[in-house]
Amino acid sequence: MKTSIEKLLALLVCIFLSAWSNAQKKTDHKPNVIIIYTDDQGTIDINSFGANDLYTPHMDKLAETGVKFIQFYAAAPICSPSRAALLTGRTPLDVGLPKNAGKEGLAGDQLTLSEKLKEHGYATGLVGKWHLGMTKTTVPNAQGFDYSFGHLGGCIDNYSHFFYWHGPNRHDLWENGTEIWRDGAYFQDLMAQKTDLFLEEHQNRPFFLYYAINLPHYPLQGTDKWREHYKDLESPRNKYAAAVSTMDENIGKLLSKLDELNLRKNTLIILQSDHGHSMEERTFGGGGDSGPYRGAKFSLFEGGIRVPAIISWPDQIPRSESRNQMAVNVDWFPTILDFCDIAFDKGMFEGESLKDVIMKNTPSPHEAFWWYSEEDRWAVRKGDWKLLKNPIDPSKKTVLTEKDSLYLVNIKTDPGELVNMIQEHPDKVIELQKTYDAWRKGKQ
Repeated sequence: MKTSIEKLLALLVCIFLSAWSNAQKKTDHKPNVIIIYTDDQGTIDINSFGANDLYTPHMDKLAETGVKFIQFYAAAPICSPSRAALLTGRTPLDVGLPKNAGKEGLAGDQLTLSEKLKEHGYATGLVGKWHLGMTKTTVPNAQGFDYSFGHLGGCIDNYSHFFYWHGPNRHDLWENGTEIWRDGAYFQDLMAQKTDLFLEEHQNRPFFLYYAINLPHYPLQGTDKWREHYKDLESPRNKYAAAVSTMDENIGKLLSKLDELNLRKNTLIILQSDHGHSMEERTFGGGGDSGPYRGAKFSLFEGGIRVPAIISWPDQIPRSESRNQMAVNVDWFPTILDFCDIAFDKGMFEGESLKDVIMKNTPSPHEAFWWYSEEDRWAVRKGDWKLLKNPIDPSKKTVLTEKDSLYLVNIKTDPGELVNMIQEHPDKVIELQKTYDAWRKGKQ
């Protein structure tokens, strides 16, 4: 007959084996994937990227447990095209969305990351901002997402959930295609609640979560806690900073939930801004910071397209390391498939897998890259050289004249893009123009 001590030991063994078994279930499958996509966040606007006046411990923690990119680009300087590039691994022009979406958006026949991962057994969810269409074939649930919660347009008020840009004002809060009303509830809190539920419901199978935060995009509605924290900063930096730290706090909640569910070690997290900071009237004319770089949102100068980017996967990729290779958000799709051991045809993408760059610090897979805003406004980068056609500069760092309709810079020697070198290097102008023309011809 067993003694009470033996019974107790047997019980403890059973509890241990059960806990170990549950932990194994959560780590035996392919890695979970979370993309945290921020909105209008400036090039250096994370403390670990150089913004010493910002408190961003949770984004910094991602950098400490992973790799940050110093020369990372969005494929467009505005919202919808950047998001289309992220989800398709192809340039906005190639997928037919070089401008911001209205009711129509990303065509339903475009293969998305969510559709691809869903094919391989992933539960897929979007929480936050969509901005890739509002029709039956372009909403999130028609583009590979099992679950969706958030707003379909470009921005909303965080408390009324109305879009106030044009009249008549439009309510814009949806869950799985159904309009819902949460009058007065802070949208950042709602996103956190929906994210927690998604993680809890899918903790025992691989999942893909697209966490598309609508901050620090205007309206700059950070919480009172952070408004008080930054009260001594000048306007509009104080308002923008409060929005950034509010966002960071919610990222911290997401990370805590992953820890609580024992999911963090098997979760690959990518953080990136969709493009540079806004200098529009609605954001009080600024607030964000592009550091030494020229330009902001809408511009193909570095400040409009060079963004903070981090990839973190504890114990699986290097920790606290930086990469200075050129990389672009179209690269995340093949990179994720590579890390998830999902076979793919490289011809599916204009992006390239960054796995070797991340793991082995190999050279950039891009010899060149191209940006298209419209027929007479574009840019191409090849090596350290960059050519812009009819550039615009919301930051107004220097005066642009008709002589600058073609603008040549060397990013390595002049990262601020302040000197047009078109007269000194006509051969480079011809070379880059041909590079762009060849790419553009392939898109017609």
